[in-house]
Amino acid sequence: MKLTATEKGLLIPKELLGENQESEIIQENGKIIITSIKQTSSIWDLGSNPVECDVKDGAINHDRYLYNPLTEIKAS
Repeated sequence: MKLTATEKGLLIPKELLGENQESEIIQENGKIIITSIKQTSSIWDLGSNPVECDVKDGAINHDRYLYNPLTEIKAS
């Protein structure tokens, strides 16, 4: 792919950058190198994109898991 620089610079198509939001540009030995900066995950990001499932809350008998008289140990 050939790109033409304007007075403002060079426009790099988004599809070449992928889904990355940040990139680093390095110039060395007459070459320009563009590298992606990976976002570091943080504990504060947990829960920001939860997984959804189609299990209805009413389909689960919560009382069965909390109390089951068949497995209760009788005191002697």
